[in-house]
This record gives sequence, structure tokens and C-alpha cells, in this order.
Amino acid sequence: MSTAVRPSACPGLLRIVPALDGGICRIKLTGGSISCAQAEAVASAAEDFASGAIEATNRANLQIRGIGDQPAALIERLLAAGLGPHNAAGDDVRNLMLSPSAGIDRHMLFDTRELAERILATVQRHEPFHDLSPKFALQLDGGEALAMLEHPNDLWLSAFEQAGECRLAFGLAGCPTDAPVGSVALVDGHELVVAVLELFLELASPEQTRMRHLLADISVATIVARLAERLAIAPVASWQRPASTGLHMGAQAQAQADHVYVGAVPPLGRLDASMLRGAARLAQQYGDATLRFTPWQSLLLPNVRREHADEVLGGLTRLGLLCDADQALSQLIACTGSTGCGRGLADTKGDARQLAELLQRHGDALNVHLSGCPRSCAAAHVAPVTLLAVTPGRYDLYFREAGQPGFGALHARNLTIEAVDALIDARSRSPLDA
Repeated sequence: MSTAVRPSACPGLLRIVPALDGGICRIKLTGGSISCAQAEAVASAAEDFASGAIEATNRANLQIRGIGDQPAALIERLLAAGLGPHNAAGDDVRNLMLSPSAGIDRHMLFDTRELAERILATVQRHEPFHDLSPKFALQLDGGEALAMLEHPNDLWLSAFEQAGECRLAFGLAGCPTDAPVGSVALVDGHELVVAVLELFLELASPEQTRMRHLLADISVATIVARLAERLAIAPVASWQRPASTGLHMGAQAQAQADHVYVGAVPPLGRLDASMLRGAARLAQQYGDATLRFTPWQSLLLPNVRREHADEVLGGLTRLGLLCDADQALSQLIACTGSTGCGRGLADTKGDARQLAELLQRHGDALNVHLSGCPRSCAAAHVAPVTLLAVTPGRYDLYFREAGQPGFGALHARNLTIEAVDALIDARSRSPLDA
């Protein structure tokens, strides 16, 4: 495979970008899924050619950090494991997010994986689509209980039932919790994606790299009318996507009788090679020899027989993964921070561990996001609590509020981690927030 790829600040498998701690390689996983053999390839590549640090991303992919002076050997190892695109130019556009429980979720309306494979094959092989931004993102939602519904996407499709028929509601530049702009028959899902991408490339200027940029100049109604020239689009009346359960930790029942998936969180989204290798061995022994990564920067072992759930949970815990949502560290998100990123103003991961210890003491397990700079690389959605670094060890504190842009409402400035803990604890105990 040719490795001639366009320049971009976004890492890919074939485009390794520099950081303070070495090169970064991003491995895009189809539906977040990786076989045990592929997991071993990632672990060995991280050990042999990088620092050993492996990150789970917020779009259910993997990153290897700290790549040294043999990037070509690392890429070759990963390509040999089948982790690359169909062609070099197609790597950037493999941005299709599914539920991590696709095909096994008890609440799914259909198994999204076959349609996802068709969409991914098309965006990789259709040359004009290679001009899309590496950040241009799609989401296909099959109605699963476990689904990330807060990440904005350029195009989202969400299954719903109408008059006994499964259809796909869709929206532009938003999330499945937004009001849809229309719906299509399930069999037209692939054609809808193709039509939206082709229309975007036809209408957008070179500076308009995302759907939200295009919608600043052209109305949604105009785009939907143009799409309706190509396929049958119907309005969606009074439908709202049900909330996600967020059950990405512990043992959770599957649609398949007597089977569960088992979820665990690598602390702050980071694994080492032994963690990944150990999880893969558990999946080989007790599951279906695959792992699934999630937008919560966690992993699932699917298709585990119910009677083996405790053994798998114990094995994951011994590896250093977090399997209990009551563990404060399992609820925290932190970017790479100043130890690995030139933009980071604080050691976010170190500070997150300190904060987790403080929160744990008084029983608070809250969703907190620590960001080393305003770019918010670690979280694509707005967390209930955000700490924005201002200097080493000090943060501005934000609370999410409806209608507030950015991180939400600024609550206090220039706080130490101890001061943050005190304010969060006080707020959690306030009767106004009970």
C-alpha cells in the first residue's frame, strides 16, 4: 500500500504526527472492534517501536504514543494485522461511529454492522470522498441502549419504528438527541449517506470543512430538498431518541440468551501493552476473541457466557482496569496534558489521579473532564464538570448548563485540585442539586 497521504494535524495510521512525547499513530477500528490477534499486534508495535502507551479515544479508536525512529516498521506491523484502510487515501474518512454493543444490545432495532461495512467500503473506494476533512464524522445508531448520544457528527442516522417499519431518522451537524430533519427507509440508508456526502462536496467551499460551516450559508431545508431529488425522504413526527443507559462497565445482559458483555475502563483512557494483551487473552478464553472499544474510552468483552462474568471481571481488575462505576477514577476524563502535548498547561492526567483520590474519600464519583487547553481533545461532548488548565496545577472550573456555550458556566477561576474537590463536594451535597 502506498503511504502517500495528505498533510494534516490529525494523526492516522499512515500519518504519524509529532508530540512532546514522540509520534502519535491513530488506528481507526471498524465499529470499535478489534480481534485478539490485532490487539496483540498493537501491543507488540507499541512495545517495539514506541513508548508502550496505548490510548482509547472518544470515537472508539486506538492511538499509539511515543513513536520513535522506526515509524515505517510500526506501520508495516499494523498493516500486516489488517488494521489499515482499503487504500492509503481512504484512511482519513473512516470516521463512522457505532454503538459498542451493535449486534448484541437487547434494545437494538437492527444490527448496524452490515450497513456500516457498506458505508465504510464506499467512502474508502470512492475517490471524491477522500477530499473530506479527517474530522468529518458520521454516526449510525441502531437504537441500542448503549450509545454515545452527545458527540456531534456531521451526519447522524438513528433507527426508529413507525407503523411497524424500521426507518432511519437523520440529522446534520448534531446528535441523535436533536430533532431529525427527515427519515428514509432502512434499505435507503447507504444511498442517503452517499447523497449527503456528494451534496456536501458539491456545495461546500474549500474553507467549509464541516457540515456546520456549510449550514451557516445554506439552510437545512435547502439541503433536504436537494436530497429529496435523489431518494424518498419523509418527515419525522413527534419522535425523540430514547436516552442511553451508558452501561459500559461491569457485566451487562446481551440480546443473546445467557450471554453478557463485560466492560472496563483503562484509567484515564490509557493502556499499556500488558493491559491490552491481557484483555485480549480474556476475550480469547471467555468471549468471541474480539474486544470492542467505546466512545467512553473504555473496552468491552462481548459474548461472554453469564457464568464466566465474575472470572472476566476479576481478570480485568487484576490487569489494572476499572470495572465499577463507583470508582471515582473511572468517571474522569483527561487529555494528554503537559507531559506529552506542547499546548497543555498542566499535567492533567497526574492532576486527575489526585482529584480521583480526593473524590473517592467522600464517595463522589462524578463525570469530570480535565483539559490542558481550550481545544478539549479528550471530550467531544460537554461534561457535567470541566476543569480548564490555566497554569501547572491550577484550573478554571465550569459546570454544564443548558444554553451555555463551550464548557458551560464558569464557576471559579485559578483553583488548586484541593479547592476543586471542595467545591465539587459542596455542590454535590447542596439541596439545590439533590
